[in-house]
Amino acid sequence: MISIDIPANKKVYFASDQHLGAPTREKSFPREKKFLQWLNEIEKDAEAIFLLGDLFDFWFEYKTVVPKGFVRVLGKLAQLSDDGIPIYFFVGNHDLWMNDYFKTELNIPVFHEPQEFKINDKLFLVGHGDGLGPHDLGYKRMKKVFTFPLFKWMFKWLHPDLGVRLGQYMSVKNKMISGDEDFKFLGEEKEWLVQYCKRKLETKHYDYFVFGHRHLPLDIQLNDTSKYFNLGDWVQYFTYGILENSDFTLHKYD
Repeated sequence: MISIDIPANKKVYFASDQHLGAPTREKSFPREKKFLQWLNEIEKDAEAIFLLGDLFDFWFEYKTVVPKGFVRVLGKLAQLSDDGIPIYFFVGNHDLWMNDYFKTELNIPVFHEPQEFKINDKLFLVGHGDGLGPHDLGYKRMKKVFTFPLFKWMFKWLHPDLGVRLGQYMSVKNKMISGDEDFKFLGEEKEWLVQYCKRKLETKHYDYFVFGHRHLPLDIQLNDTSKYFNLGDWVQYFTYGILENSDFTLHKYD
């Protein structure tokens, strides 16, 4: 478990699902600038920043090559990290092939599974949210294939120009950014991340569950002392979370 103490004049920020590069690099550039502007604004009082996956719509790290583009955001993250603001990055289903580039070049730790954090007096479970809970069986099978060592080894032997283009094509065509169903609240019984959180509470108390992936901003009271938040996205909603004085709230960047 990682512990973070927040001074009285500081905040912890959470954001997810920027999907930079989708549906094309040109069309996503305004969203990239908007996200960069948000990073510029929060650095004055950020004690830590959590990025909960799918920052990029596709990402694959070859041994000596990373995808072209996104230099403004990467440079800003490097500057924030160099200035002493901890950044915690969680791999999503679009950037699940991330290895050590962020850790080596930006000094940003990368997590592939949900992690516990103790922030002031509150216990968090934080992750991207893909493949958790009941159902979502199709994605769970797909993830096993995509993370299978032999498949990754075979993919890396594609020339980067071909591999990245193929990955970007598959990402957009499979509608993994968000379909129309992602913009509808299904009810607690059909929201599988809500069910996942409730099952976790059967064995351990958490004050806050914070996830991405769903693309829909959600604030759900699980019991008298626990809440589940979904951060929404930076494709349609431009929403993010703030922890201040042990209280977690969702906000829209406008």
